[in-house]
Amino acid sequence: MESLTITTPKKQQAVPEPTVRRMPQYLHLVRALREKGDMYVSAPVIARMLGLDPTQVVKDMAYTGVSGKTRIGFSTEELQLALEDFLGYNRKHEAFLVGAGYLGSALIQYQGFREAGMKIVAAFDTDKRKFGTEIQGVPVFSLEKFRDLASRLHISIGIITTPAGAAQSVADLMVVWGIKAIWNFAPVALKVPDQIIVQDTHIYANLAVIINKLGQQKNS
Repeated sequence: MESLTITTPKKQQAVPEPTVRRMPQYLHLVRALREKGDMYVSAPVIARMLGLDPTQVVKDMAYTGVSGKTRIGFSTEELQLALEDFLGYNRKHEAFLVGAGYLGSALIQYQGFREAGMKIVAAFDTDKRKFGTEIQGVPVFSLEKFRDLASRLHISIGIITTPAGAAQSVADLMVVWGIKAIWNFAPVALKVPDQIIVQDTHIYANLAVIINKLGQQKNS
């Protein structure tokens, strides 16, 4: 059988956010297929298994540089490598976390981040009782040490798991201290300069949607 050809996508090419959000789903599926021993998979099969349109799958795959072969489909091995490269899972991304409470501790202990190429290397807090402690081997420092360590270790990703009232001030400090991307778990909209990347993950908002939909089902 013919193998797939992989061409490097243009670095300047902007990828739509919905496409980026689907990429981890593709990777998870392709990994599962490889574990089963499947060497090839077609766009229609991927689409059926993920509830997507086959044309959309082909368009998404084009951003990875992978081209499938007629009547053969995509090589699962090459597709997995291309998806991992696209998502940056084969590269190392280190991050600092501010807010070493229950949520922060849970994120530090989540092994899935390492599989995705991201490692939380230090945590920071304002609670003096936490200074000098460790969470799953990750040291907890005073927030005052953030700037020095971020500069020394060239950290560009900051994670905020503080209470809402402290989130904006922490974000302001992160921007001043050289952080380029912020993953915000606090239930508040952050105001940062345009060049700073912000990804909000508001757990309470997602919970509200679930409870609201459950309520609608009971009332229908």
